[in-house]
Amino acid sequence: MKINSNFKLRHIAGETIIINQGTPDADLTRIISLNASARFLWNEFSGQEFSVDEVSYLLAKTYHIPVQQARQDATAWVISLKKCNVIID
Repeated sequence: MKINSNFKLRHIAGETIIINQGTPDADLTRIISLNASARFLWNEFSGQEFSVDEVSYLLAKTYHIPVQQARQDATAWVISLKKCNVIID
């Protein structure tokens, strides 16, 4: 899977949000805001293929959390962004 290249990060009013560029039928009524760890993952995996396992490993290593917790967090991040077509297979 990978991050859809139509989506870009922007910093507005102290928040990091995802905007959809290049899609004329985009729903502009939805705002996707990222917290610091979600922004970190975006920056690490943007422009490349990745798996939930790779995301889990990076979370566990970076934040010193148990692998099981990292897997749950990685899965939640992927599912949330897939629902919005930000992450595509």
